[in-house]
Amino acid sequence: MLPEISLNVLDVSENSTRAGASLVEIRVTVDEARDRLAIVIADDGCGMTPEQVSHVTDPFFTTRTTRKVGLGIPFFKFAAESTGGSFSIQSEPGKGTTVTAVFGLSHIDRMPLGDMNATIHNLIVYHPDTDFCYTYTFNDASFTLDTREMREILDGVPLDAPEVSQYIMEYLKENQQETDKGAIL
Repeated sequence: MLPEISLNVLDVSENSTRAGASLVEIRVTVDEARDRLAIVIADDGCGMTPEQVSHVTDPFFTTRTTRKVGLGIPFFKFAAESTGGSFSIQSEPGKGTTVTAVFGLSHIDRMPLGDMNATIHNLIVYHPDTDFCYTYTFNDASFTLDTREMREILDGVPLDAPEVSQYIMEYLKENQQETDKGAIL
């Protein structure tokens, strides 16, 4: 099992890019009053048939030809459900896929959120042809980083340019700190 939730987000988002997504939306919502942490990853990739969706949580099912097992989704599902949370996948061929994992925030078995800033940064920099929209919400505060807006402002400067890459990481860190005041999740 992956040691932190951000690595599950990375795994599912990588699946989205392999599925041809041009946009991957990632939402992390911390709600202390409801004692929950919700992760939503939605893409506009090729989607899955109902039969594929019904098998995707089976560790011995994968659409990849390079290996015979696919443990990412089953582990993500187990991690969420073991905290009293829930897990769901909605998908439609040609429209995309949405994965939702809800965790009991204070549950003793909830793994740490991990370094979401590094995860989002790496997705953006290593998938320069894919747009990402990341929203982080902590109780009533939130921020969004949308690469579509960044591309407009940068007018042709690639997101993986060293100066831009550094700016993206600083933007993520500063806005997370402002949003959650340094909460350890």
